Amino acid sequence: MEQFFKQNELKVQKKFELTTNEAVKQAVIAGLGYSVLPLIGIRNELKSKILQIIKIEGFPITTSWNLIWLKNKNFSPMAKAYLQFIKSQKEAIIQDRFGWLNQFN
Repeated sequence: MEQFFKQNELKVQKKFELTTNEAVKQAVIAGLGYSVLPLIGIRNELKSKILQIIKIEGFPITTSWNLIWLKNKNFSPMAKAYLQFIKSQKEAIIQDRFGWLNQFN
């Protein structure tokens, strides 16, 4: 987020920093200000209209998620099957679990 602000020459005055997205979300709900938060963490609050999105050019900031593991990791048969499932069903999982995010792009 800070890198995005710097690259886009956006000046932001910080009042305070919190260490978790949940703490930031609760501070915003309590009326202590506004923040940039991942949509995935505020789904229920958006749905119930406790929080709202302020449209700003250049947002939302999109990111990629990756599965990672130790380089020399020996997978159990269950872990191998799960990894294969994730690889083969990636698009369906994204649409099923995260398709709702599209309404905010």
